[in-house]
Amino acid sequence: MTDTTSHTASYVRTEMLGEKAPPSTEVGPIKWVRENLFSSWMNIILTVLSIFVVYSVLAAILPWLINSVWGTGSLTECREVLAERGLGSHDGACFSVLNDRWHQLVFGYYPSELYWRPVLALVLFLIGLAPVLFPDLNKRLYIVTLAVPFVCFWLLWGGSIWLPLIIALGFVIGYFGMTLVSGTFGQLSGTIAAIVLPILFWLFVAGPLASWLGSIIPIGIEFVASRSFGGFMLSVVIGLAAIVLSLPLGIALALARQSDLPLIKYSAVIFIEVIRGVPLIVWLFTAQLLLNYFLPPGTNFDLTLRVIIMVTLFSSAYIAEVIRGGLAALPKGQYEGADSLGLSYWQSMRLIVLPQALKISIPGIVNTFIGLFKDTTLVLFIGLFDPLGISQAIRSTTDWNGIYWELFAFIGVLFFIACYSMGRYSLYLEKKLQREHR
Repeated sequence: MTDTTSHTASYVRTEMLGEKAPPSTEVGPIKWVRENLFSSWMNIILTVLSIFVVYSVLAAILPWLINSVWGTGSLTECREVLAERGLGSHDGACFSVLNDRWHQLVFGYYPSELYWRPVLALVLFLIGLAPVLFPDLNKRLYIVTLAVPFVCFWLLWGGSIWLPLIIALGFVIGYFGMTLVSGTFGQLSGTIAAIVLPILFWLFVAGPLASWLGSIIPIGIEFVASRSFGGFMLSVVIGLAAIVLSLPLGIALALARQSDLPLIKYSAVIFIEVIRGVPLIVWLFTAQLLLNYFLPPGTNFDLTLRVIIMVTLFSSAYIAEVIRGGLAALPKGQYEGADSLGLSYWQSMRLIVLPQALKISIPGIVNTFIGLFKDTTLVLFIGLFDPLGISQAIRSTTDWNGIYWELFAFIGVLFFIACYSMGRYSLYLEKKLQREHR
């Protein structure tokens, strides 16, 4: 009898198989393309149309960029170079205008030997802003943050060092006035004193005091008038100043609008609605023509500073509404929880309510700031030479009369870099706060 056990026994593997790579269609770029670009007939049609549009745009732009000319001194010379290459006058970009006039597009008519001052002011501003944007840095840098606005003001405009110091003294007076008045008459009176005292000091005391100190101890650097400001530097000065100043003012307006005191509440409502109900260009004309009528007789208030004030007020009204939306999104239990802990109004706002409201409002706040920065180009209509104004001045010269796209492309790139950076920081901050919340 034959033993058939060896032929009928099941096969049992004694070793594990090694890992194998997944199919190429299930990983990497092929999977992404299949799932995102060709997942359905509609996606296939849209993908083909998109590829056609992108190809058409690149086919028109890339040759124009590749055939660009950089080393000529006028538009006529640039077109002669293109003609020598057998190209038409519009077949290549004349970026020579950027090589010839980049300093005007960036610095306007600021004295060339003093370019180091706005560059240094920007560097110091970024250093001072770093501990605010990135709280993990050393807290001692907040001292730099407090000093930077006054140092930047002095570097940009120059003149006597006493003027920015006197302006800083106004904030010190407001702080001590708030402390003294709050201890005697309450927090509301202290808040009013913190606002009114510095304004009165700046209007009636700061100017004569700075002039007197300057005559006794003349310390300063070369003065540069605001009419020399221009180009992208002017947009940065107006935009950053308005952004920094409008955020705390917008927070104050948002809290004032929710106040239980009718005078404060309706004053904030009227201010916000009036400012938001009128276009920015109208307020800029107001800053140019009417603001001096509300100042003491004989006061000569710089136009750029007037524009900064008006843009700040305009932006603060929008910021106030964004933050009010964040406050309204908080559940009522947050306010009740703060009251149950025995916190005062300002303590509950500072420790519990505002941090959560600002976190909710981050996208809206950054969106407002980006719009504000782009709207600085409107100062062209009141005679200030922003990048667009400088481009008009360049095109009016005989050397570059007739050039357009090269200047606009350069200006667009500068604004895109600034606005894109703000948008990316907003995303970074949102993700960081989400991780901390978890």
